[in-house]
Amino acid sequence: MNIHISNAALTWFKDEVGLQAGSHVRFYPMIYGNSPVQENFSLGFSIEAPVDAISSVTVEEIQFYVEETDVWFFNGHDLYVEYNETMDEVEYQYKMPK
Repeated sequence: MNIHISNAALTWFKDEVGLQAGSHVRFYPMIYGNSPVQENFSLGFSIEAPVDAISSVTVEEIQFYVEETDVWFFNGHDLYVEYNETMDEVEYQYKMPK
């Protein structure tokens, strides 16, 4: 499972969340809502250092990651984090690796 962060999403995280070099962003499942990969679960994020990251990407010295205990949520899909200009927030896309 791979994580992809668009440039626009990175800018949103820096501007709206105040991330800077050395920050860590964890993506994790939440028990409400729905997603294209898991019914009754949606994806959230928190700012915290990893404990047992199984997948991560570092962009401009900011680490985005998923813990091993949360990888089930993605059901084999890669995570693409994009910026939705209309909603002024990040959005998640899930794509099967080729």
